[in-house]
Amino acid sequence: MINYCTSMKSDKEQESAIACAGRFEVLKEDRHTGARVGRLWTAHGVIDTPVFMPVGTQASVKALEPRDLKELGASIILGNTYHLLLRPGMEIMEAMGGLHKFMAWDRPILTDSGGFQVFSLTNLRKIRDDGVEFRSHIDGSKFFLGPREAMAVQRILGSDIAMAFDECMPYPCDAQYATRSVDKTLAWAAECLIQPRAAGQLYFGIVQGGEFTALRERCARELTAMGFDGYAVGGVSVGEPEDIMLQGVADGIRFLPADRPRYVMGLGDMFQMVESVACGTDMFDCVIPTRVARHGTAYTRQGAYPLKGASYKMDSRPVEEGCDCYCCSNFSRAYVRHLLNVREIQGVRLLTIHNMHCYLAFMREMRAAIANDCFSEWRRECAAVLRPNGLKSRAAATTHVPEEPLQPSSF
Repeated sequence: MINYCTSMKSDKEQESAIACAGRFEVLKEDRHTGARVGRLWTAHGVIDTPVFMPVGTQASVKALEPRDLKELGASIILGNTYHLLLRPGMEIMEAMGGLHKFMAWDRPILTDSGGFQVFSLTNLRKIRDDGVEFRSHIDGSKFFLGPREAMAVQRILGSDIAMAFDECMPYPCDAQYATRSVDKTLAWAAECLIQPRAAGQLYFGIVQGGEFTALRERCARELTAMGFDGYAVGGVSVGEPEDIMLQGVADGIRFLPADRPRYVMGLGDMFQMVESVACGTDMFDCVIPTRVARHGTAYTRQGAYPLKGASYKMDSRPVEEGCDCYCCSNFSRAYVRHLLNVREIQGVRLLTIHNMHCYLAFMREMRAAIANDCFSEWRRECAAVLRPNGLKSRAAATTHVPEEPLQPSSF
């Protein structure tokens, strides 16, 4: 029996967990695709992969409490460096003992570097060789983020996995711009890697390159040579057609080492996650389950539907038949629809619980399919339900966007 390191409260057990941090084991590989079941050890617990990470942008997964997330089976959540730098700020965060203590979450946390948010501030930032000058979208205050600053923020946050600072290039962009962008990402990655870390903290490099296969390969190979603890594919689901996006994932994953966890950033469409796992992806994050719940959309294994619609006002069925989440076990579509339409916050909370349960149960089902040697069949069944007409030929509605749109206030 393997003696797994888990998140513990005693100093001795915490030291043991920190000592295990970074170990990654592939437990099962699919015979026909790149899909695999794995296990990643971190300073705050073990993560079974493939895994979906709920997004807790501002030290909170919207509408959910930490105990909800634990009951739903979330093993890791994501925090946002950019937003937490602006509010509450690192002085408060450091005084409060880091992100885990601040939000009362004792399981693993991954923090992004802020690169995507900074580069989305097109009219509020200036790119330099050593980083990016930008103005806060909240009040116009001036900030600077580079590789040193991004890793220092993540060290104070104390996340289990810290992402390297990178440039997320726009789509479309020409090859010359993309090449310069990858040059910056690689230079910044090397600088990130030598920065001090929190105890047990893992550093992940990010593969960029846009739609250019040769650039994806170069970036992946050079990052691998640097020796990160894990790797991510970035710059996908940023407005490109779905077939180009999935090719970008495949191009990035193909050249990453098999003995390290591989993460596709900002991707959370169910069909796209299945296809990415088939390429060898282990980790995902996205705001979809929380964001669409706030707009009244329910996710199910048969696809999504608008629960606020009039056709559900007398519907006594649960949000998803056969679902055993708290929402579906206790309330009807008619009731949740009523709450949403009268703007009772409980409606958003219940639907968020359901959507998150749907996502996390989907990942458990995926892991079981790989472990039981039936992933290819399961993948075909998913495609028939989630993409009955094949790949989307135009940009997907699931474009990677921040939890809160970064629109400048009138400062």
